[in-house]
Amino acid sequence: MKLVLQAIIGSIVIHVVYSMGMMLVGYIKTRNYKPDFASAWDNVETLQSEVVFSKVSSPFLYLFTFLGVAVICGIIIFSYKKLFN
Repeated sequence: MKLVLQAIIGSIVIHVVYSMGMMLVGYIKTRNYKPDFASAWDNVETLQSEVVFSKVSSPFLYLFTFLGVAVICGIIIFSYKKLFN
């Protein structure tokens, strides 16, 4: 049971670090963005004709990645204990 708990905590930590890292990268890109109004004014026609379609992933994807990372963490912890104990 201790191994399962450690694997779940490891998965939580990895997901939190990943999420915070993505937010930090987005924040840095937003802070450093400097629009070029002069060149954007020349490309008004192409800017108005572009449409972006995207797909939203299912919330169950996060459950599957959480469980997958927990299994991988469990394997790593189990292997580490077998090798060094």
